Amino acid sequence: MREIVLDTETTGLDPNKGDRLVEIGCVELLNRIPTGATFHAYINPERDMPAEAFAVHGLSIEFLKNHKRFAEVVDDFLTFIGDEAPLVIHNASFDHGFLCAELKRINRPLILRDRL
Repeated sequence: MREIVLDTETTGLDPNKGDRLVEIGCVELLNRIPTGATFHAYINPERDMPAEAFAVHGLSIEFLKNHKRFAEVVDDFLTFIGDEAPLVIHNASFDHGFLCAELKRINRPLILRDRL
């Protein structure tokens, strides 16, 4: 069975208050064994980086401003996770909320909760 282990980093805690994704990382598992296939992207959040968020992940806006926006990495991300593989996420509601907020922002279909 194929599964995707996924994690994100963000500018804060609430996508409804303007916080954005700044990093997505994924590892593919097949029968719970890493296949070596990965997806990783730093993302330009197009906003400032609060000190509290920087203290958590160490990603500065100076570093991130030279990376692609979410809209520019989304196709590769969605291709990697596919349509059916379960997503294994430590804090699933948090990461799922941010992913769906970013997808909604660019008018893309949302990731269904039943994949979590």
